[in-house]
Amino acid sequence: MRTTYMAKPNAVERKWLLIDATGWRVGRLATEIAKLLRGKHKPEFTPHVDTGDFVVVTNVEKVVFTGRKLQKKLYRRHSGYPGGLKEVRAVDLLKKHPERVLYFAVRGMLPHTSLGRQQLTKLRLYVGPEHPHAAQKPEPYQLTK
Repeated sequence: MRTTYMAKPNAVERKWLLIDATGWRVGRLATEIAKLLRGKHKPEFTPHVDTGDFVVVTNVEKVVFTGRKLQKKLYRRHSGYPGGLKEVRAVDLLKKHPERVLYFAVRGMLPHTSLGRQQLTKLRLYVGPEHPHAAQKPEPYQLTK
């Protein structure tokens, strides 16, 4: 009888991956990033263990929306008080805080549990091509369109 392999949290080997977001559609890029953060690209993937890699994304201001999503898509939050609903259009959020557009997309694709929050801490988003993680030697990760 065979047993299923279960990764141990302290035995997981993590890499640092570098992704250039230039020209990528938000949803397509977010699915790839979520897959890398969860560790689903590894043969030792275990659903209840954080087996993912660190992901550094540069040029997040150059992501693309298709169709009329740039004008129509709304990001909503609520303060908890009556009448406290705040809405921001995607075009305004992309101008003011471009890294949040990709952050919200990736966050929605990860598990909505403490494990998902832990996996999200391994995501680093930067406007422009520069990042402060040269000491970690991130490997360029080639995404396929």
